[in-house]
Amino acid sequence: MIRAMMHVVAAAFVLLPVAADADPVKLKLSFFTSDRSAAYLTAVKPFVDAVNTEGKDIVQIEVYLSGTLGKVQRELPQMVLDDEADIAFVVPGQNPERFLDNAVIGLPGLFRDVREATLVHTRLAAAGVLAGYNDFFIIGAFATEPEAVHSRKPLQSLADLRGQKISVNNLIEATALAKLGALPIVVALNETTPAISSGTIDGATIPPAQLFDVGIGRLVSNHYFLSISSAPLLLVMNRQVFNKLPDNAKSIIRKYSGEWAAARYIENFEALGREALSQIKSDPRRSLVVPVSADLETARRAFQTVIDDWVDASAHNKELLALVDSELAKLRATR
Repeated sequence: MIRAMMHVVAAAFVLLPVAADADPVKLKLSFFTSDRSAAYLTAVKPFVDAVNTEGKDIVQIEVYLSGTLGKVQRELPQMVLDDEADIAFVVPGQNPERFLDNAVIGLPGLFRDVREATLVHTRLAAAGVLAGYNDFFIIGAFATEPEAVHSRKPLQSLADLRGQKISVNNLIEATALAKLGALPIVVALNETTPAISSGTIDGATIPPAQLFDVGIGRLVSNHYFLSISSAPLLLVMNRQVFNKLPDNAKSIIRKYSGEWAAARYIENFEALGREALSQIKSDPRRSLVVPVSADLETARRAFQTVIDDWVDASAHNKELLALVDSELAKLRATR
């Protein structure tokens, strides 16, 4: 009798429909411009592709491009915190009241290239020492190479900067450019081309890799390669959303964040920068000027006053710069 009942139970289990596998977790990522832009190709695409490939049945990221889920850059961090987007590419210079410590990444004359700036930003973010970061899981903490100046007006020397209205990434870069006689204005990248086209501004500080992103390169033909400030950039996720993910989904996202994301960003950004520089040099309609030694020294002294003033503003600033100097020393010693 017992054996017969066991056969009946076993048969019942065979006849039960097989439970469908759970659908993967879906995450929404907001990106303010197109998938052809340098920021997307270097900072967003490698991460999304890697997660979506490995996390096929676990976690999937859907990218909303060209501002379809948040077009105004300064609103994006709050959109992530309000659960309107799970992930967003953020420009901290648009939110100085939230990202209070990002000036240390944008100090003028501090970094030599995109590698130094990005790895220092990545490591400071991982150490949890930068204000405004704690509400987010930091997927990537990036920075551009030091930005050059590009204008509709002639730029043969530092003297030509005087009185030119130039868009910048953040307030510390604005302070540096003002020391050189320019009239800097913090403008979002996707708002820069209309501002130049309308005559509101004369040009922009931007790295070569991004010059042709949103049409800026079409409007400016004078390129003054004075290295000013690196622009900090972030790919962030709502920390509460991240914490609620299944462990296997969290593991995948962690795997392709931090140093992994930084390495892909650096490699891709350097390649795009080389392409853009070649394009500038090969175009006879463009003027590319490298500052003479006297102008470089004038700029160096001006930049040092910006750094000194920032450090003198608080003991915390002094500590942050000491951390940056320590990381830079490690990077330069192993390069």
